[in-house]
Amino acid sequence: PSCLTATHRMPSSNSYTNRMASAIAFCAVAATSRRAMVSAFSVPSTTMAAARTSSSSVSFPQISLPSSRLFSTTEEVDPGVVEGTDLRVLKYPHPSLRAPNVEITDDELTGPGCEISKIAKEMFLVMYATNGVGLAAPQVGINKRLMVYNEHGDAKKWMSEVIMVNPKIVEYSEATDVEQEGCLSFPDMGGDVERSKWIKVEAQNLKGKKIKKKFRGWEARIFQHEYDHLDGKVYIDRLTEDGRKEIQPKLDGLIDAFGEGGAL
Repeated sequence: PSCLTATHRMPSSNSYTNRMASAIAFCAVAATSRRAMVSAFSVPSTTMAAARTSSSSVSFPQISLPSSRLFSTTEEVDPGVVEGTDLRVLKYPHPSLRAPNVEITDDELTGPGCEISKIAKEMFLVMYATNGVGLAAPQVGINKRLMVYNEHGDAKKWMSEVIMVNPKIVEYSEATDVEQEGCLSFPDMGGDVERSKWIKVEAQNLKGKKIKKKFRGWEARIFQHEYDHLDGKVYIDRLTEDGRKEIQPKLDGLIDAFGEGGAL
């Protein structure tokens, strides 16, 4: 989330009545739910006014800030051919988005060729090319329990890249919040989705080592979005009835374009 704080003090002395002593601390964590949270999701921006004093001689300008993080750094794009990989983001209602996803074996992680490591690297290539922040293996036609994400959506911040093998959520917070999400597999649409504010996760890394994590806020939302994909769920399954009706015309367009054999 982004935050804007402003503090100011007006001395009582008349000699300072037209002077302003202010300190503005501005923090904004930029990456992000377009709609992406490969997953990808997005939220429209809003304008946030800075604090003002009661004195007409002192005021702070308006500053435009994002209302929340997004699932992509900008509007998601369809990059077509991505250099370095043959993987492509599949669009709804491709059957791979609803198919079961098998657990990854130790041999796939540590055996000759280390296939999963190669797949994960190529998934990042596709994710960045689409301006996304997360991607699940079934979205590129690989029905295995594998996800990748970078909460910043920036390839230059590669230290924030996360690869989760055979992840599972072992605990959800009762507290929830609602944010607008979208998905790379559902271009040009989105809707409000309720998620837990924090989650506890168990998974493996690329070396097969078991890891345990607790995610909060934005990272927890990314994880839950991608985790849904591994269970054959997509974000539209979590929309309200009104939210689903709003995007149904676009869903119908995707269904018509795909033709027979789609998995709704």
